[in-house]
Amino acid sequence: MRLILASQSPRRREILAKFFDAFDVIPSNVSEDSKALDPAEHAVEVAKKKARDVYSRYGGTVIGADTIVVLDNKILGKPENKEEAKEMLRALSGRIHKVITGYCIIHEGREITGHVVTEVKFRELSEEEIKWYVSTGEPLDKAGAYGIQGKGGILVEWIKGDYYNVVGFPMKIILELKNLGFKLST
Repeated sequence: MRLILASQSPRRREILAKFFDAFDVIPSNVSEDSKALDPAEHAVEVAKKKARDVYSRYGGTVIGADTIVVLDNKILGKPENKEEAKEMLRALSGRIHKVITGYCIIHEGREITGHVVTEVKFRELSEEEIKWYVSTGEPLDKAGAYGIQGKGGILVEWIKGDYYNVVGFPMKIILELKNLGFKLST
């Protein structure tokens, strides 16, 4: 069985490689727009679009995923610039938000979809901390303007749920693949 990750995220690739030896990475060519109003539905819809795009061209077993950060039921995407990153971090400071990953696995023509939610609480951040973190460049390619697995980990007070979900690839996907017959690497 050919396993394909429909993502260009180095973090997703890294997590998948911890559990499976052989897979291909073929990013999708779809936009991440969605008409869904509910954030979880949005993430699942985008994941489906990614998986369907790659599956239609290559077949195999395809994994599509989309991770979003949600604060007050509003999706915080990837910041377009440093100022937007600072605004997002100020909004998240001292507050609880949700990280939602929608996923779609297409296996033998059948779609397995779902989503995983993790709550994250940020510490109260000073303006100096926000400026420092943005100056690292790390927030600019990440939803919600932070990466928990990098220097952004210092911003987090606690999480409730799957850590790997906050990174962008929840363990639920690994377990789904295992249930489909993909052998875990040793």
